[in-house]
Formats: sequence, C-alpha cells, structure tokens
Amino acid sequence: MRHAKSSWESMVEDRNRGLTEKGIERIKRIADASSEIFKDFEVIYSSPANRALHTACILIHELQLPFESLELKESLYTFESPKLLHFIKSIPNHYSSVVCVGHNPAFTHVVSELSKTFLEHLPTAAWAQIQFEQNEWKNIQSGEAILGFPKEILK
Repeated sequence: MRHAKSSWESMVEDRNRGLTEKGIERIKRIADASSEIFKDFEVIYSSPANRALHTACILIHELQLPFESLELKESLYTFESPKLLHFIKSIPNHYSSVVCVGHNPAFTHVVSELSKTFLEHLPTAAWAQIQFEQNEWKNIQSGEAILGFPKEILK
C-alpha cells in the first residue's frame, strides 16, 4: 500500500511530513471498501516516515485490527525499487500474508516487476495485492496482481 496523500505545506524534513485531510479521508474510504482484502494479513510492515505510519495506523484503526501486528521497518523508507524488492524477499517465511506501507516510485515499480501487471502509477492510499505460487519469499516472482484503487474512492 502506498501511503495516503501527504502535505508539502509544513517546512519539515521529508520523513516528518504528515497527511493532508484529504489523505486521511481517502485512507478511511479505502479501508472500508477493501476490508475483505486486509482481514487475513499476519503483519503490517510500515516505513517509519510519518505519512506511511499514519496511513498504517488509520488502516488498522478503521478495520479494528490489532496494533500489535504493526512493525516499523527503516528499510521501507526508500524510493528505490531494488531496496524494496530486497526487503520483500527477506520477509520471514512463517508469514504468508503481509501488508507493506511505503513510498513511490518504489512501490509502483515493484508491483510491475513482481507481477504480470504493468502499473504506470500507484496512486496515494492505493494498494496492490500480489499472490505468488512460490512458498519462500526469497523465490517470489511473476505473481498475479489485483489493484485496489477504485476511481470513485480516490476522488
């Protein structure tokens, strides 16, 4: 999942940028519309950037999921697809269903790289679900993607 819309108005470092009101409302609508997708996850990994962490927390809150399943990962604060791919391929194999919350352009590129779906741009607060036939994260490749950003929700 890409983080929700962030604000550029505050004069803060990139990792400290917060969400806009529009971004907060959008992630709430996405959570509501996508509740079935997120019900069976085992862990949510989030970038420690304020906008990603806030997105993950709103998702958890809206879906009434356990906050204990949230783990901050410094390596998800990246905009580079090779670093994101390395993180994904190092997920422990005892997890079979995970959510990662982070940043573009890395997320857009990795969705295209790990699936047969070419994705030009993953919008803010949107998600992509990729299912793999492989049983080990280090071996994942060419999964089937479902994209979650209905236009009516992302307005």
